[in-house]
Amino acid sequence: MAEDTGDKTLVIPQLIVGLGNPGSKYDRTRHNVGFDVVDALARIWQISLSENKRFQGMYGETTLAPGGKIRLLKPQTYMNRSGQAIRATIDWYKLPPQSVLVIYDDMDLPLGRMRLRLSGSAGSHNGMKSAIAHLGGQNFPRLRIGIGSPSDSTTSDNNTISHVLGKFSPSETQLMSEVIQLAVDAVELSLRQGVEKAMSLYNGRAVSPLLCD
Repeated sequence: MAEDTGDKTLVIPQLIVGLGNPGSKYDRTRHNVGFDVVDALARIWQISLSENKRFQGMYGETTLAPGGKIRLLKPQTYMNRSGQAIRATIDWYKLPPQSVLVIYDDMDLPLGRMRLRLSGSAGSHNGMKSAIAHLGGQNFPRLRIGIGSPSDSTTSDNNTISHVLGKFSPSETQLMSEVIQLAVDAVELSLRQGVEKAMSLYNGRAVSPLLCD
């Protein structure tokens, strides 16, 4: 949703999408942090996520003041077809792409960091490539959650896959719980005051491993 505030338009999300892969073997892997943030939002907002075959995903909704109805989606299509689920949902509710906030993992950001943006390329992320293809462009907000790069200096395809589909270590899991809370706070602010306001306050923040020892 875009609200005109006179001098500029606020971008207020109406559909929040977490990217990940379905199935228990992918639970708590680095590639599924988008799912983890949506699960955290669902717990806080007391939204029950359930399978919606029309939307090809786990879906739930509620009404939050002051933004009105907010929807949560975890595509169950596997990562590289995530856009199908997003497209099905926005077509059903007649939502513009700019009202979709996509949350996903990013190897180019270190653990403890996140970046909120109004638009941008997919980089090497197959889920975002699918989202951009099905939404017809890059002009929709996204929240990138840093998962760090493989510790091995060789960035072969196999190395990358094992990294993103690997699980966090105990210390990383503790750090990521703090990051997920930071992401929740950023999302909630974007609903109240717009994505740009949340960008200005949260893009410079980081969770230090020292805070999680």
